[in-house]
Amino acid sequence: MHPVARAGALLFLALLLGCFMGPALWGDAWAMLSKYMDVAFVALFLVMFKDGLLRQRAETGFLAMMLVTAVFSWLVGLRILSESFCLWGGCSAENPSIFLNHIAHNLMMAFATFLLALRARAENSARIKWLYASLALFTGADVLFLVQGRIGYVVLGVLFAYFAWSTLNQRLQRQDRSLGWREYVGFISIVVLTAWSAYQLSPRLQERVDLIVTESSAWEVGTRSETSTGLRLEFYSNTASIIAEHPLFGVGTGGFAEAYRQQVESSGMIATRNPHNEFLHLTAQLGIMGLLLFLYLLYTQWRTAMQLHDARIKDAAIGLMLTLLVTSLFNTPLMDHTEGLFFAYMSALYFSSYTPKVKDA
Repeated sequence: MHPVARAGALLFLALLLGCFMGPALWGDAWAMLSKYMDVAFVALFLVMFKDGLLRQRAETGFLAMMLVTAVFSWLVGLRILSESFCLWGGCSAENPSIFLNHIAHNLMMAFATFLLALRARAENSARIKWLYASLALFTGADVLFLVQGRIGYVVLGVLFAYFAWSTLNQRLQRQDRSLGWREYVGFISIVVLTAWSAYQLSPRLQERVDLIVTESSAWEVGTRSETSTGLRLEFYSNTASIIAEHPLFGVGTGGFAEAYRQQVESSGMIATRNPHNEFLHLTAQLGIMGLLLFLYLLYTQWRTAMQLHDARIKDAAIGLMLTLLVTSLFNTPLMDHTEGLFFAYMSALYFSSYTPKVKDA
């Protein structure tokens, strides 16, 4: 069995077993299990993408749709088109996430920017290389200057740092050189300078980052928060308390909402069904086993990616793993249908070219 499919199947199996554990009602348990169904789809999608030409067309189709989304996002953001072109209710000229909520929009747009940059780097034709580079700047600017999804800012920053690191490594390998202290200093300087420049040039990014700092400073443990950042910190703190009470087996699949309600009862805090952190959510439901299985999935993706032969596909696969890791720190991407389907689809797309090493007889 494909290692990535196996890791996903093990996590889904644990969630299935979790339905028989804890105090959750059957309806709540199975409803939660259905939200994680996308994890089990990886094996199905892997079969679809056995053909290399189909994989290339699928990636091109994804990039084409993200470019169409970026075009409409810019047109609405610049008020060239009216907000009536928005298909998502929360879309506006101030936050033009056309087809999806701003979190999913910025997440997938950041990853599309990374893929376009990888294509630009791999191209031999100068004309096509500049075309891909220009498109990457176009979609990256949509993330930084138009849409308010803060997860997208972080994902884009992490993927840029990895892209710079990978590019530096490739150039040194072609020169039969290894990384020295000068390369490390240069790499860190580039990343820091780029992050500082983006912060200075993007009023939207600057506003959102400053808001996070202000709201984080105002948050106090054990008190009800009225801010977005404060609520997330409140969710993390209370979920950690639930985990401390049920460290081994958790509260069972679908048991988080009731456990959280009991945790904040009489405190005046808002009850939630989603702690906005996949690591905490899985650990709260399945205990230490849930955390280990999720870490195993991330590790398997990284290890499998390192064995891919095509350098561009390898970097795309590692970038996908990093995107899942970063997003899981601030949201529950495997539970949310759009993000979960995105990660399952893209995992199959980039890991389907993996071929296991044949052991010597």
